[in-house]
Amino acid sequence: MRHLLSVDDLSVDQVEAIFETAAEMHDVQHRDVKKLPALRGRTVVNMFFEDSTRTRSSFEIAGKWLSADVINISAKGSSASKGESLRDTVLTVCAMGVDGLVVRHPASGSARQVSEWVDAAVVNAGDGTHEHPTQALLDAYTLQRRLGSLEGRHVAIVGDLTHSRVFRSNVLCLTKLGARVTVVAPPTLMPAGVAAWSAAAGFETSYDLDAVLPHADAVMMLRVQRERMSGAFFPSAREYTVGYGLTRDRLRLLRPDVPICHPGPMNRGLEIAADAADAAQSAVLEQVSSGLAVRMSVLYHLLAGEEA
Repeated sequence: MRHLLSVDDLSVDQVEAIFETAAEMHDVQHRDVKKLPALRGRTVVNMFFEDSTRTRSSFEIAGKWLSADVINISAKGSSASKGESLRDTVLTVCAMGVDGLVVRHPASGSARQVSEWVDAAVVNAGDGTHEHPTQALLDAYTLQRRLGSLEGRHVAIVGDLTHSRVFRSNVLCLTKLGARVTVVAPPTLMPAGVAAWSAAAGFETSYDLDAVLPHADAVMMLRVQRERMSGAFFPSAREYTVGYGLTRDRLRLLRPDVPICHPGPMNRGLEIAADAADAAQSAVLEQVSSGLAVRMSVLYHLLAGEEA
């Protein structure tokens, strides 16, 4: 594995290898001394041109716990804020001899473009509305820990599909692992061309959340990304919640053992009620813990494996 740019670049065996290493990395979180020497002498630069809490901090902690030297660069504090191009920024950074780049950028395809400019290993930490592969891996890893094998399991992905890179990566990852996926959204937030993609990729679409929830083995609520919306995609926040929010009443449609996931940050009261976010079956905080383990595993496979 040279880079991690898309879930589609991974084979099932590679996904399982990442999960096996992540399970070992998970144990590190419970140690008094949370350090492994695996990436000693390696330098990882986190380049985030969009705001982030979970992804950026988990990649930073993952690198440090593996003993790498970790540097964080944000758009606001870099020469990009002075008009420097992405290409010049990454080439300047890589000229300092870094081994890995973790890149989040608002332009779709940016991570793949960066990988063609540099010799360092590149991890896509979110590129526009395209993909977010490590989020999909941590989501699948979390569900696998809860449910066992995902073969034949029914996973519902609900919410703002049009603007969600998480949805795209999760569909690729979950179907690759044998899960049955149904995506649910209002017509205005169902991506253009989704019918052709669903037929090719083997997932289902629905506009009726109440019909899907009773048959789901797991449900993933997506954030309404109002910062990416250039128009009115639904009449009001209340109407969205009534139609597509995981409310207290809808929580009763789920079996009590069905994991509730959300990639965060959550808009409580909009796409998910506090009752659901804080329910015993909620896996939201488990996703954060799993995310650290999976990102440690990804960095390990990229920078400490035989191909590194």
